[in-house]
Amino acid sequence: MNNYRELKIWQKSMDLVEKTYILNSTFPSEEKFGLISQIQRCAVAVPSNIAEGAGRNSNKEFRNFLGIANGSLNELATQLELSVRIGYLKETNLHHISNLITEIQKMNFTLIQKLSNI
Repeated sequence: MNNYRELKIWQKSMDLVEKTYILNSTFPSEEKFGLISQIQRCAVAVPSNIAEGAGRNSNKEFRNFLGIANGSLNELATQLELSVRIGYLKETNLHHISNLITEIQKMNFTLIQKLSNI
């Protein structure tokens, strides 16, 4: 249906994954199978769901996968906020990635609306 690599939302989501992995490198090693794993899985889920949805047979299916990606963005934001609360991240480090999450969510909403009108 769509070449997902050309979608700006997918490209931004890939940037988000990279930034998330970099942030996680500052976490304590004992979190490797805990919070780090959770954060990385939901970050990777965002571009993965966008790519999978783009390859589906209908706009309805694509919208569904975009909805799942949005849920993963909310999950990621929650886990990063928790990381600040328990002292694994500084608020200043969270600010930039939170802005990126918000930007992707807005792009996602716009794309869902566009697909609904086709």
